[in-house]
Amino acid sequence: MKYVIGIIVSAAALGVAAWAVPGIVLSGHNDTSKAETLLVVALIFGIINTLLKPVVKTVGCAFYVLTLGLVALVVNGLLLWLASWVAGQLKLPFHVAGFVAAIEGALIVAVVSWVLHLVLGDER
Repeated sequence: MKYVIGIIVSAAALGVAAWAVPGIVLSGHNDTSKAETLLVVALIFGIINTLLKPVVKTVGCAFYVLTLGLVALVVNGLLLWLASWVAGQLKLPFHVAGFVAAIEGALIVAVVSWVLHLVLGDER
């Protein structure tokens, strides 16, 4: 159940990012198709984070220490950009236009996810 809630929280955070950042485009015919797209992209983003983030953290440990963790924002932005590319390969109407939009989107996704996990309660 906590995985389903995590995906829904991520989808909501991605929706807020798509609404707030001009470089993140979520298109669709109606609200239902947009919600379905957000759920699939949230699942893709979760899989990418699960597979790649530990490797990137291990390899880039020195950068995390040198920047006091600020490089994590860049890493999250790049992972969001990668999720956008995968969504494009799957013909999903979700696109992150560039690096700056990815960084802004990653920041918004992180903050919104954190707030929603505070409100809903996080079992981790």
